[in-house]
Amino acid sequence: MWKKVLSIFLIIAMTAGCVRQASIQQNDRSEDEGYDANREWYSARHNALSPYPKTITYTLGKLSGNSNSNMPEGDTYENNAYTRYLKKKINVQNKDVFELSGDNSYNEHVSIAVASGNLPDVFLVNSEDEVKRLADAGLIEDLTDAYDNCISVHIKNIYASYGDTILDKAKVNGKLYALPETNIDDGPSLLWLRYDWLKKLGLSTPKTVSDVRKIVKAFRKYDPGENGKGKTTGLVTLPKLYGDSGYSQEYQTDIIFAAFNAYPGHWITKNGKLVYGSVQPEMKKALSYLHDMYLDGSLDRDFMFRDSDNLVDLIVYGKCGAFFGPWWAPNNPLMEAMNKNPKADWRPYLIATDDLGNTSFASQNSSGKFVVVRKGFKYPEVVMKIISALFDYMPYGDDSTKELEDYYIGNVDPTARPLSINVDFKSALSSCYKHLSSVLSLGRDKSELNLLEGSYLTACQNYLKEENSGGEIKTKDWAAYTSRITASHKISDKRIREVPAVYFTETDTMKKNWYRLNQLEQKTLISIVTGDEPLSAFDDFVDSWMKNGGKKITQEVRQKNG
Repeated sequence: MWKKVLSIFLIIAMTAGCVRQASIQQNDRSEDEGYDANREWYSARHNALSPYPKTITYTLGKLSGNSNSNMPEGDTYENNAYTRYLKKKINVQNKDVFELSGDNSYNEHVSIAVASGNLPDVFLVNSEDEVKRLADAGLIEDLTDAYDNCISVHIKNIYASYGDTILDKAKVNGKLYALPETNIDDGPSLLWLRYDWLKKLGLSTPKTVSDVRKIVKAFRKYDPGENGKGKTTGLVTLPKLYGDSGYSQEYQTDIIFAAFNAYPGHWITKNGKLVYGSVQPEMKKALSYLHDMYLDGSLDRDFMFRDSDNLVDLIVYGKCGAFFGPWWAPNNPLMEAMNKNPKADWRPYLIATDDLGNTSFASQNSSGKFVVVRKGFKYPEVVMKIISALFDYMPYGDDSTKELEDYYIGNVDPTARPLSINVDFKSALSSCYKHLSSVLSLGRDKSELNLLEGSYLTACQNYLKEENSGGEIKTKDWAAYTSRITASHKISDKRIREVPAVYFTETDTMKKNWYRLNQLEQKTLISIVTGDEPLSAFDDFVDSWMKNGGKKITQEVRQKNG
């Protein structure tokens, strides 16, 4: 799709667009000569946290969140705690040219903006390949100098915690063209379960995939949710049964695949060689098990028609009682579910994937989104300043960050930030859990916490106070405690095993064949699970995958990572 989009752009817009951009750049340079002679302007453009002498307004392609990102009534993506803080701290203001939730919708709109030559000053792309395409087409700014001169030491240390590779993903010919998001260690997906239903039926808590299946079957048969016998939906999942390569996902069945030593969608090492997990023999047993779950209703019989919004509705309205999701599921969708029904008791469980009680999962990609700046924008360093202002160390208890603290306590979704990415240390989740636990359980001085940790501490203390006294627990406090303490404790288990996965830019054959191969893969997996095709269709799929570019792609991947 990108190849076609860029071709259209280069044919239609090269002459007029590039002349216009060249004119903009020439005007910008003449103005900047005057600005840089001024000490305040020079300081602003070379110091991460120095404010601009006048408000810099930048147009933004905004990746928004569901339910207005849980912001307080009256707040918008252009006027909220984050934007007000940035205005006061560094004197910048976003003007959103579009606001779209959902990666697919957002990426499609960015593609249209690229084709039309109508790019916002700042926007996101979702792969290093897209960064390279835009850089090669001359559509985005080289951010090398901006990064060197105008980002804080603390942010540089954060990126360093992932090794050199994370910034390398955003480089083209040795120059930095984007600022990458950081994906902290999220651990494996947890099973989120209606404990009140479990208790009502007198069932034991789950430890294995087999336990999960038995429990969901009981939910459907005995109807603790009072939906009508057989009408409670089984384990919910999206049509794509496994998470995108390298990212923590909700509503998918990676843990079930892992129980059969299968890791679809990931390039992993097997017998000393890199292989694509989706075409390995271990997949057959996993697909057979999922087919059996589909037949007995313990897997949602309509999963192939679902989207995330539909699944949220099932969870919120009590139509299902189990799904796999990350530690942050209390924030989305379970806060909404608890607001709808405060008696719904959702709890997380770590599900073993082998007979020894270990839980295996494929390691994550260090970055999945990238902030880029339109070529010709006068202030490319603005993204460095925004990231520094929002993610540099902030002490807990500082009056200047009180409104941000309230957002954290209120579990406002991070997509409320102008730039919808996260930048934090690789070990941030486990560090936060350890620091909070040491204050709550061991009496550590809370003044040693940073702003984020201190904000969650307040919410956790509120939760414990009401829990112990039998008082009314606020949903936001429940979400904070359940995600940052209960779920984080689960994924600190020493029996968790990370299966190393390899990530990279597209190979030459991938660019031409991967879309068709992926379509073939998704169609085959769904058809086997639903029984539209027999299990033997998997062997036919593997044979076709290899013959239609998969074998060549595997060779290229091995060469790239040799």
